[in-house]
Amino acid sequence: MTDQKDKNEGSEQESMLEALDSVQEIHIGDTVQGEILKIQDNKQAIVGILGGGVEGVIPNNELSAVPFEDVTEIVNVGDIVDLVVIKEIKEKDNGSFLLSKRRIDAKQVWEKIQKDFDEGTIIEAPVKEVVKGGLVVDVGVRGFVPASMVDIQFVDDFSSYKGKTLAFKIMEIEPSENRLILSHKAVLQAESDLTKKKVMQELKENEIVKGKVARLTNFGAFIDLGGVDGLVHISQISYEHVKNPADILSVGQEVDVKILSVDEEAGRVSLSIKDTLPGPWDNIEERAAVEAVLDGTVKRLTSFGAFVEVYPGVEGLVHISQISHNHIATPHEVLSEGQEIKVKVLDLNTEDQRLSLSIKALEDKPKQEAKHEEEKYDIPETDSGFTIGDILGDQLSDITSDEEDTNEK
Repeated sequence: MTDQKDKNEGSEQESMLEALDSVQEIHIGDTVQGEILKIQDNKQAIVGILGGGVEGVIPNNELSAVPFEDVTEIVNVGDIVDLVVIKEIKEKDNGSFLLSKRRIDAKQVWEKIQKDFDEGTIIEAPVKEVVKGGLVVDVGVRGFVPASMVDIQFVDDFSSYKGKTLAFKIMEIEPSENRLILSHKAVLQAESDLTKKKVMQELKENEIVKGKVARLTNFGAFIDLGGVDGLVHISQISYEHVKNPADILSVGQEVDVKILSVDEEAGRVSLSIKDTLPGPWDNIEERAAVEAVLDGTVKRLTSFGAFVEVYPGVEGLVHISQISHNHIATPHEVLSEGQEIKVKVLDLNTEDQRLSLSIKALEDKPKQEAKHEEEKYDIPETDSGFTIGDILGDQLSDITSDEEDTNEK
């Protein structure tokens, strides 16, 4: 009997020693597991620390980094959760230790974010707030999107982003300072670059494609070709002279354009609207036949004549000898740029796209006052449509008429 009693006592002592050995020591900063025993007044949770033989408390502000209204949104009685010990409580009415679920969750979140950052992974998260200077995003911890990193295009009002779940690239991360900088713009730019590269590969020179006017400048128009913007230089908008692209085009307008060149490396596409339009010299024989009288505008004056536009994109030369019956030293004496005049077609060369015009052919020839005076005539530098006989004919007739009048007297 005595032996049996001694054995029982020895067994109890061993069990007590094993129990004491199984109770882990708990220190501030330790990560422990705890079972939610009770929720008090929707403000805190009482926890039994597994393996510690003691209880702890999770205050409201240490439950979650995500805003909540009810503790049960975060934990419920019976849940086993990971916690970090942040303080020892001397008054043990509500537990021996102050615990935090928020900090352990944040640590795990930061570890995942660091991994995503290292691997260049794109993450998704909802926009919680719109603040001065950008957006606040919830990724388990607070992330910030500066205004300059929200979109590719300038955005004046960010209110429409609130509540939306967007894709972000992690730009900066510093867990010790709770600093997380995200960019939605970088995601959009990468998608745009991918689309642009694909579209660029599909564009072929000399093809005519449809596009939409994206924006206008003083030197031309940028046309959206479905992910790639090509430039129509102001000289390629119309056969007519264009002072301002906005006089001809408007943003959003659909246009046909011809692809002049594609530079994939530089990401540039040159386009032409003009080359998709009927040429100004098409059917010119019907519109500017020899002997036809046309309305024109003086476009340029040179020392040898005036260039006159008779149709959009069609200019002809009025040689200085065809400007006036009177002798002039320069065309500037009687003409000015922008002046509206009538001209007569002397000659048409469709192959070389040359048009010879005359102003004086539509004017009456002045009477010659000089009699029997020898004059020297210069032959025009270009074909004026008149022969030497034509030039001298009226003068010879005047001389003959004067002689006959003299003889009669």
